[in-house]
Amino acid sequence: MNSRREFLKLAMAGSTAAVAAPAAASAQAKPKRWGMLVDLRKCIGCQACTVACTIENDVPEGQHRTAVPVYELDGPNGPSQAVLPRLCNHCDEPPCIPVCPVNATFKTEEGAVVVDAEQCVACGYCVQACPYEARFINHKTGVADKCTFCVHRTSVGLLPACVETCVGNARVFGDLNDPESEIRKLMAQHETKGLRPEFKTGPNVYYIGLDDRLASTVAVGGGARDLRQGLETSAHGEV
Repeated sequence: MNSRREFLKLAMAGSTAAVAAPAAASAQAKPKRWGMLVDLRKCIGCQACTVACTIENDVPEGQHRTAVPVYELDGPNGPSQAVLPRLCNHCDEPPCIPVCPVNATFKTEEGAVVVDAEQCVACGYCVQACPYEARFINHKTGVADKCTFCVHRTSVGLLPACVETCVGNARVFGDLNDPESEIRKLMAQHETKGLRPEFKTGPNVYYIGLDDRLASTVAVGGGARDLRQGLETSAHGEV
């Protein structure tokens, strides 16, 4: 029943050990902590990330682990459109974990929030608990599904599929504990924001260029969950 969970833990431990081996002498070395930075100035809303994720993770048609909804914002010169890549935020304090009655959702040693499909009973509590509307019940597997930061790829040194295929290099993935990583350097150079800070979840997905109006639209419900469930919706703020 725990075979998938053990596989994920072993994969994470193996990748960490392989990378950390040359620095084994350093008692101060920190474990990796994965995070993602999205530069909204570079995102063109092409959905290449959505397609790559769907293919890589065999996500059913009409459902998405990541997507790029288009929002309409009111401004002094009239309405304008803005895109916002959405995915699981792999929180430091994920609200989806304590609500699971069978402990199917857990965090890897490197901070990714994942689901043990063999343990999940598809109660949907985690879907409702996520303030980022990043979870859904997979139509094909019948269990909870979400972005995993492509843990099967990162465990062997590859980038998540969405990052690797982003044509504008808008997505940057890396170790938040490494001050020399690209993601940390960019975060030091630019103002970054997270979504839904009022929930105090400690999200590990950050944005450069996040307009306050766009953040407010997301806060009142941009329809991301409906998008992932493949439903047609006219939720407030999304077109």
